[in-house]
Amino acid sequence: MEEGVGRGAPASEIGLHVLRAAQRRIGELWQDNRIGVADEHLATAIAQVVLSHLYRLSPASPLIDKLVVFGCVEGEHHDFPARLAADALDLAGYDVRFLGADVPTESLMSMIRRECPDLVALSATMSFNLRSLRMTVARLRSDFGEALPILVGGAACDTLVDPGAELGADGFARDTRDLIGIVGRLVSRPSLRARQQALGGHP
Repeated sequence: MEEGVGRGAPASEIGLHVLRAAQRRIGELWQDNRIGVADEHLATAIAQVVLSHLYRLSPASPLIDKLVVFGCVEGEHHDFPARLAADALDLAGYDVRFLGADVPTESLMSMIRRECPDLVALSATMSFNLRSLRMTVARLRSDFGEALPILVGGAACDTLVDPGAELGADGFARDTRDLIGIVGRLVSRPSLRARQQALGGHP
């Protein structure tokens, strides 16, 4: 990892091809009953430490005056993929509020009203949390309309043909390679004044 960063490899690529790949393999071993829950937790804890080290080694891009609220939907306890993506956005210059795993929908709504973000990114890893992801997007649409760009991601979305459209979101990021470009397009759409008024803030 240190050699890769030293040679100029982007942190997002190392995270994608090493850490994300390793975590997916751990998940497969757990699903096949070849390792136990304790082994899976140990592997994830190690990966969290490695990800923090990678973040410290990585050069940050110039700051972008755009706020992203990023979290896992209610009921989703696997936050490593989301943290990997949130770190990639942070290193790309975005102001990221990473909320972690199992974010209660009402708490998410309160933060959005308070912070007036430029984008909300929601993650679901386990397929049974797809319903929670769908319901959270629907609630955001009900309260904030089209003024708030919504991005979805996570392994749960892999079961859908067109996750963004099917979930009612504005976009879907399959991995960190797609993430930066999609977020850049989404945050440039609504004007700050219109967005803040729609979210209940003040321009």
